[in-house]
Amino acid sequence: MREKLLELIPEFNLIADAGLREKTIQVFERALKNGGWTPDDLLRMPFTLLLAPCPANMVEHVRGVVQVTRASGEALHALYADRMPIDMDLLTSGALLHDVGKLVEYAEEGGEFVKSKHGKMLRHPFSGVGLGYDAGLPDEVLHMIAVHAKEGTGARVLAEAMIIHHADFMNFEPFHL
Repeated sequence: MREKLLELIPEFNLIADAGLREKTIQVFERALKNGGWTPDDLLRMPFTLLLAPCPANMVEHVRGVVQVTRASGEALHALYADRMPIDMDLLTSGALLHDVGKLVEYAEEGGEFVKSKHGKMLRHPFSGVGLGYDAGLPDEVLHMIAVHAKEGTGARVLAEAMIIHHADFMNFEPFHL
């Protein structure tokens, strides 16, 4: 499973801290297992159930969010330096895992992706935090997962969380026009 996951989402290797990289991969693997998915299923899985047909799969969305997140983080840090310190490893982990809860939020019924029983009770930010907490992710990454979507509205957020929030919507809203 791991080899295929790393082949599909090579951005895991952008996390320099080996311990954080390992925990980030483990969270994704556990989410796949808990949801009953294989890495190849990510190529069929829509990144959102709000658009039908969905124009991008989960792999494309995660990679897009990571790439926009990292480019934004690097640009902001280059401009503002110590006034806006950006931890690129934490930022990358958060971007990779922002939607990991969807792997337990979704189910497939009759070839169609729908909300699972779990997903009807808990949206993916909650599930993602639970998966990350169990793996021992740093609080900063848990925070990024928790507040990247509407559940974070009005919350005081880290700069990294705000970057992921906007990168996520930059990879969604243009499809919604």
